[in-house]
Amino acid sequence: MEVYFDNSATTRVYDEAIDIMVKTMKEDYGNPSSLHLKGLDAEHIIKNSSNKICKVLKCLPEELVFTSGGTESNNMAIVGSALAKKRTGKHIVVSAVEHASVSAVMQFLIREGFEVTYVPCNEKGIVSPESFADAVREDTILVSCMHINNEVGSIMPVADISRAVKAKNPNVYFHVDAIQSFGKIEAIPKNMGADLMSVSGHKIHGPKGSGFLYIKKGTLIRPIIYGGGQQKNMRSGTENVPAIAGLGVAVDKTFENFDNKIGHISSLRNALVEGLTSIDEVYTNSDITNGAPHIASISFVGVRAEVMLHALEDKGIFVSSGSACSSNKSKESAVLTAMGLDKKRLESTLRFSFGEENTMEEVEYAIKTINEMLPVLRHYVRG
Repeated sequence: MEVYFDNSATTRVYDEAIDIMVKTMKEDYGNPSSLHLKGLDAEHIIKNSSNKICKVLKCLPEELVFTSGGTESNNMAIVGSALAKKRTGKHIVVSAVEHASVSAVMQFLIREGFEVTYVPCNEKGIVSPESFADAVREDTILVSCMHINNEVGSIMPVADISRAVKAKNPNVYFHVDAIQSFGKIEAIPKNMGADLMSVSGHKIHGPKGSGFLYIKKGTLIRPIIYGGGQQKNMRSGTENVPAIAGLGVAVDKTFENFDNKIGHISSLRNALVEGLTSIDEVYTNSDITNGAPHIASISFVGVRAEVMLHALEDKGIFVSSGSACSSNKSKESAVLTAMGLDKKRLESTLRFSFGEENTMEEVEYAIKTINEMLPVLRHYVRG
């Protein structure tokens, strides 16, 4: 039996998204900048996907830029707005539990002469609006915060954060990394008070190499890729039309029967957490009541995370030992450390993340397998 519980790392692409991508590559292969019919057909595909996304975001087509995914969207939002506003200030505020595609950008900006203030989280992995507001100054130009933490699933109060920071300094731009939240909980930029919002396609059964950045109309931002001036000069280079087509279909399908899908995903997560935490010295680091519906961070005290991960893999169960996007797999999680977990739990934590294609049968198989496996692994380690 194969059980894929690593949907926060990536998802299987919808069949319908694959079909439209293949059709686009075979039939609608024109350059969307070309003036002939093939080019117009390709441009129509881009507009069609844009309209689908804008319907969900409740935004205007001109507020959308297609990117290669979440990392580029985050880079474009942060670097682009920092460069555009550096004459008014060089101070940025960010949470201490961001994904590497945000935290690494902050290190780059520090080297470029910007000042960054990191706001700590509480024991549930949540950063408070008051903490953000306290960190904002007169020369603050940007605040950036993830909507859902990719490791433990904590949901940040982004709308309250936006209100708090803008009350302190109305000229501050607010960027939301919605890569883990889009398609899981409501993520509408205007409702969150977001000037910028990043989304990745492969987290919602779209193709890898697809994503978009929402840029609120009137927001000053410089491009970070220069060339032929595509996408209103915001991202030069010939658009990846097949990926954009697949992304549009993925967005459409993600929001079909949305409440039922999320209810199903949440019930799977709850069942897994309940089944596993009944085992001695197994703990959840996720807030099951108020956290994201699709993520469960579990610590199996007495067994290192890597050992547990590969033991599960041998049984056909695929999970993650934290963020899949980090190249330094052995480094202890900054998120779990910031939450105050002790070393035994830090070293033994795995992330289980669920998608609409998972089943209760898979959850029951995982619980049964771990029940049988854990005592053996602990005996081996301690012996």
